[in-house]
Amino acid sequence: MATRYLTAKLAQQIDEELMSTAGAFSLDQLMELAGLACAQTLATVYKKEKYPRVLVCCGPGNQGGDGLVAARHLGMFGYQPTIYMPKPGSKDIYKRLQLQCDNMQIPTIPPSAELQPLQGALKSTDVILDAIFGFSFQPPIRAPFDNALPLLGKSGLPIVSVDIPSGWNVEKGNDLGVGLEPDVLISLTAPKEGVRLFKGRHFLGGRFVSKTLENKFGLNLPVYPDFAQIVELPQVEEEGSSQKL
Repeated sequence: MATRYLTAKLAQQIDEELMSTAGAFSLDQLMELAGLACAQTLATVYKKEKYPRVLVCCGPGNQGGDGLVAARHLGMFGYQPTIYMPKPGSKDIYKRLQLQCDNMQIPTIPPSAELQPLQGALKSTDVILDAIFGFSFQPPIRAPFDNALPLLGKSGLPIVSVDIPSGWNVEKGNDLGVGLEPDVLISLTAPKEGVRLFKGRHFLGGRFVSKTLENKFGLNLPVYPDFAQIVELPQVEEEGSSQKL
């Protein structure tokens, strides 16, 4: 059986169960494991000898938190990450993750309505980690992201997107044509319906789904190799060959 692709409703339900009494995970735990998987994916595809400078683009929600964790791990892996946050998150967990990056001496581009700081950063970047919007994104793209996203897309740099490429609908994909077109995707927990036909290299991460949860929702997840936090998914099958909710 093929791995199950998730609708927005089921993805949200699984997240809630992971952090419920039955799942027993804290948000900190899930972000740490997800961010580590993101960093490992980028390091697997883009070796630091050729792509040392990483621009980690973080949104204000949980997706951005995953990006901050990934930035810290990339720094520990020997990369040179720089954090770009058009709109920093306000929650305490976000501020703590930012402080952890500060303590690793990872530079952060100060928030600005102007695009010059981002344009300057892109000139000294080898690869972009996109952790701006998650599966709860709803169009239209609002300021300050509406100008930043096209700039990232037109940069010509390779892009690694976290869970769902920023600007994509979780079920319809890039149906409006406003989202990023990444070279690599790291789905978390299980892949989403909107990326069923994604043509780039596709990895699955977040090695925290219990057997109980996997069986309950019929996820049919692939086996992770050894101690790796990620597993590469095969080329996409014909549409309709996997279960759809």
